[in-house]
Amino acid sequence: MITFWIPESVVPVDDTLFLEICEKNPDNRIERTKKGEIKIMAPTGGETGKWNASVIGMFYNWNQRKKLGKIFDSSTAFRLPSRAIRSPDLAYVSLARWNTLTSSEKESFPPICPDFVLEIRSKTDKLIDLQLKMLEWIESGSQLAWLLDLENLEFYIYRPNKEMEMISGKEAILSGESTLPDFQLFIAELLDD
Repeated sequence: MITFWIPESVVPVDDTLFLEICEKNPDNRIERTKKGEIKIMAPTGGETGKWNASVIGMFYNWNQRKKLGKIFDSSTAFRLPSRAIRSPDLAYVSLARWNTLTSSEKESFPPICPDFVLEIRSKTDKLIDLQLKMLEWIESGSQLAWLLDLENLEFYIYRPNKEMEMISGKEAILSGESTLPDFQLFIAELLDD
């Protein structure tokens, strides 16, 4: 990941310029932090990409049954209250909250913090950077956030007003709690895929 900062006194990186930067660099995921830093992430490797696809499939199937919200992949960027524009590997927004947005807000960087976010750590990700990003999601309004470190079999669960919880091992099961009713992620199923 490459991080660089553009002083706003030189070039203000508003949403329009940020979108232009993203469009001119389609092979990279690009985010803007609340401090105005631009983060460029290279495409993932095969294992991480496979895990991402499996997780999205599991959430898609759950959402098809429940029809409670919208599921988004890593190419979706959300504009947070802090001005940050962030893209989790997977996001979920309840239907009630999604329907409060206008058509133009849905088309651009939706100005809404997802109810749930999930990040999968790749070999190039620093754990501390992802942990800070998860805290940013919670501070911005997410009700549940999971950070999956599949290589080390460590799974971090974030909730508002609670300490981060870490569970480990191939037999770990993560519960969607009230944010994702009846959803469970069985790590063994994900790894055996």
